[in-house]
Amino acid sequence: MATQSSYDVLVIGSGAAGLGVALRLAGRASVAVLSKGRPDEGATAMAQGGVAAVLDPGDSIEAHVRDTLAAGAGLCNEAVVRFVVERGPEAIRWLLDLGVPFTTEATEDGQIRYHLTREGGHSHRRVIHAADATGRAIERTLLERARETAGVEVLPWRVAVDLITTTKLGLPGRRVLGAYVLDRELGRVEAIRARCVVLATGGASKVYLYTSNPDCATGDGIAMAWRAGCRVANMEFMQFHPTCLYHPQAKSFLITEAVRGEGGRLLLPDGTPFMHRFDPRGELAPRDIVARAIDHEMKRLGIDCVYLDISHKPAEFIRRHFPTVHARCLEFGYDMTREPIPVVPAAHYTCGGVVTDLAARTDLEGLYAVGEVAHTGLHGANRMASNSLLECLVFAEAAAADIAAALSRAPAPPALPEWDESRVTDSDEMVVVSHNWDELRRFMWDYVGIVRTTKRLQRAKRRVDLLLGEIEEYYGHFRVTADLLELRNLALVADLIIRSALARQESRGLHYTLDHPEPDDSRPPADTVLVPPAAPAAGSPRHGHGAGTS
Repeated sequence: MATQSSYDVLVIGSGAAGLGVALRLAGRASVAVLSKGRPDEGATAMAQGGVAAVLDPGDSIEAHVRDTLAAGAGLCNEAVVRFVVERGPEAIRWLLDLGVPFTTEATEDGQIRYHLTREGGHSHRRVIHAADATGRAIERTLLERARETAGVEVLPWRVAVDLITTTKLGLPGRRVLGAYVLDRELGRVEAIRARCVVLATGGASKVYLYTSNPDCATGDGIAMAWRAGCRVANMEFMQFHPTCLYHPQAKSFLITEAVRGEGGRLLLPDGTPFMHRFDPRGELAPRDIVARAIDHEMKRLGIDCVYLDISHKPAEFIRRHFPTVHARCLEFGYDMTREPIPVVPAAHYTCGGVVTDLAARTDLEGLYAVGEVAHTGLHGANRMASNSLLECLVFAEAAAADIAAALSRAPAPPALPEWDESRVTDSDEMVVVSHNWDELRRFMWDYVGIVRTTKRLQRAKRRVDLLLGEIEEYYGHFRVTADLLELRNLALVADLIIRSALARQESRGLHYTLDHPEPDDSRPPADTVLVPPAAPAAGSPRHGHGAGTS
């Protein structure tokens, strides 16, 4: 048997959540941090806004709690909200101690303080930021610290295939033992042993045709946890940003809401404005209303996008207020000082995920989930701006503290079965993967997007059932690739989203259905919790054959 890598803690994901756990464990455990590509390519680095925390004397913990509960439309867990908000200031101090360069300003008396901004849903200025690239500043700082920290190893170009558990190996108990991991550079799957495993894989917005997320946001952690026997909750609540630049190469570029705030108008292809028909506030209506209005017009007319026009403002005004947006649009051939720019809503944030407690523990002993992959109870039915990075930081600290205490009693994992590829071949038809990937994201956008109906959801369920069968058959016969693994996870997560949306027969927060357009106030709001089938029986650790799947 080949020598297997072994660590105290295996962290899958290299964003703020994963690196936060690793750094908090420094000196107390050996830690490996896996990244699917370059470590700085995840969602954290793309976060523009900032981190919400009570830092101003005029603000209060109670106000932040109240604002979060209001945004969550009745589904936030108040105990969790309070837990996170109360620990916010300490999380910011930790980042400052690490050297994150947050933006400062001078007061009237010449003192220097950190600049706080205010975003949607917040009643006070409480968002600390690093210009308009906060995530990049945090990611860069955490990654630099991790690389110089003894006992922390950052491993790029590694794609987790599946968790290895006692159940899958026919051993007693329900505990995680490690994971099978595809080394993309060497083209082989290796077994990595660990006393504890942390899922910090981010969200699943790539399940949709249009998204603000990076390519790696394919729901891997949610899918792996589900296959390992963990509950998943509130997957119907997918947050959409109203205006993402519509261009085949633009991918994830958002057009800031400030463009509409400064007078930008949303237009149909023939130049007709339409927002006034949906809300008296027009373009300044809340994000969910604007996104639903755009989605309605795209479906009604069968069009690919709408247009955002601020060209009636002076060119110098536009260049001064929106230098980044202006420059980026020019790269794609659009001059926003002279013409409207094409936009579509984009999937932005996964509010549901793997069910965890206040220590980030999942249903499987030794398995933790931190960040967007987790359902903690913080966000409820809608995420309030800049609470996401806060959640990553607070639960990274909570998970690290619990892991440090648990390591002394966590058994050393046994030698794991090697990945078996004796019954598979290289695929000669990767078009199957690319076609299914495209089909999945298109029908999720059309049928399980911003506005839903029972008929659309049922149509999507029939299609995803067919895809799941086809993908699993393909997965069982050919050697795994990163694209195949991501497609497999996306299809499973799509199924979880559809099932959750069908189960919620009301409109609440981010879930809006024309068949039930109002909240159901006849009973207290409840989470949508999905329970996986019985864990798989023991067998060979080969994808598609026993222990490698479920």
